[in-house]
Amino acid sequence: MKISRVSFAAAVAAGAVLVLSGPAFAHVGVQPGEAAKGGYAVINFKVPNERDNASTTQLEVNFPIDQPLTSVMPQDIPGWTVSVEKSKLDKPLTVHGKQVNEAVTKVTWSGGKIEPGHFQQFPLSIGKLPDNADQMVFKAIQTYDNNEVVRWIEETKAGAPEPQNPAPVLKLTAAATSADQHDDDDATKADDAKGHADGHDKAAASGSDTTARALGIAGIVLGLGGVAFGFVSRRRAS
Repeated sequence: MKISRVSFAAAVAAGAVLVLSGPAFAHVGVQPGEAAKGGYAVINFKVPNERDNASTTQLEVNFPIDQPLTSVMPQDIPGWTVSVEKSKLDKPLTVHGKQVNEAVTKVTWSGGKIEPGHFQQFPLSIGKLPDNADQMVFKAIQTYDNNEVVRWIEETKAGAPEPQNPAPVLKLTAAATSADQHDDDDATKADDAKGHADGHDKAAASGSDTTARALGIAGIVLGLGGVAFGFVSRRRAS
């Protein structure tokens, strides 16, 4: 009886852990999770359906106003309609020599359906990414066909456990420096020089082999000619 009670308690505890940890495994996220500062990137918002009796019919992604992106281009997804909203900037930005007065603040996908047990990726080409920040937080809102709304808007604090509904986060990494590019160019040039030298050595070796063979054949021909000449001379003498 004690054993069965212990087993039952363990099963209940395991079930509770699975129930409590379920949302953490099924939250809306951004992939890949990082991109280079100051550049452009293609990211995907991955949306799993964590409900068993409802389908996801809309995703709304809000962009940070204090980190304006002047270029946000969605990729067409069959069955889904996408809308991009822009807002005027308090301080205009200069991008590629042109002044920009507005930036994208929201992208919404609707009209499609993510059924239970499935997920969908929503790709975007974005830029120019901030060069003075370590991350971008995108607050997402997931809507189901039973009118349930899940807000993935909680920011994860350093040293604290992940919240129940964490917001998608894109980490920003240091961009490749000119010194790194110079090192890569030097390495490429060194490889090219080594390849050229190896080719020259192989060509020289090949030329030496050809010359040696030619000299060997010529020596054989001359030797045969000498033997024939000696044989004829002996016959004339006799």
